[in-house]
Amino acid sequence: MQFSSFSEFFAMGGYGFYVWLSFGSCLLILLGLVFFSARGHRQTLKSIADQLGREQRIKQAQQGEVV
Repeated sequence: MQFSSFSEFFAMGGYGFYVWLSFGSCLLILLGLVFFSARGHRQTLKSIADQLGREQRIKQAQQGEVV
C-alpha cells in the first residue's frame, strides 16, 4: 500500500483509528510487561539477599552459642 502524504498514512484508508489504537494498546501492554518483569526481578533479588542475610545471622548466632 502506498500513501501520497502523511495524513493518508495516519488515516489508513479510514481505518486509522483502529490501526493506531491497536498499535498503542500493544505498545502499552509490552511496556507494562517490561516494567512489571523488571520490578519482580528486583523484588526476587532483594528477597534472596534478605534470606541469605538471615541465614548468615542464624549461623553466627549458633556458632556463638557453641563456643
